[in-house]
Amino acid sequence: MLDLFFEAGNLKRLPRTGWLLRGVSNPESIADHSYRAVLITLFLADSLRERGVDIDVERALKIAILHDLAEARITDIPLTAQYYLDKKRAETRAALEIFIKAGPKARDYFELFREYEEGLSLEGRLVKFADKLEMLIQALEYEEAGFRNLDEFWSTLDDLRKSEFYEHFQDLVEGLAALRKQKC
Repeated sequence: MLDLFFEAGNLKRLPRTGWLLRGVSNPESIADHSYRAVLITLFLADSLRERGVDIDVERALKIAILHDLAEARITDIPLTAQYYLDKKRAETRAALEIFIKAGPKARDYFELFREYEEGLSLEGRLVKFADKLEMLIQALEYEEAGFRNLDEFWSTLDDLRKSEFYEHFQDLVEGLAALRKQKC
């Protein structure tokens, strides 16, 4: 497991490439992004449970913690590069190889990763929603700091609006969209 922990440390040093390609100097690391995605997942999952939705908060948190771990090997492949590469296949292979280091729980962790990648569970789809919401929050923060050329990221609003979670978190999604209109 120690090897896994050291490898996960790569996430602290690897920048989110999409921001770099759009001119953001010194962008967040993958670990920075992952932390806030986990935090958002916690609050959204607890909120859903309070609204009577049958969701396993612990499972959602495990998925959120693991969802970007494969990027410790393949880095954060930006959308433009994904047209040329099979990112899903690369991430799946990297995740499997990394989780093997976790010992007997490797299969369980890999299945949680698949739930996120393939949207196989409510919890996996919630993490995908939280991941996209986090990216837009970061985009707004960068725009407020004066960075431009980030419009393409905002097309993700459409994905959030089509999500099964939109009815529960419409206020967050539309509040973020309104903040962008107001500040940028």
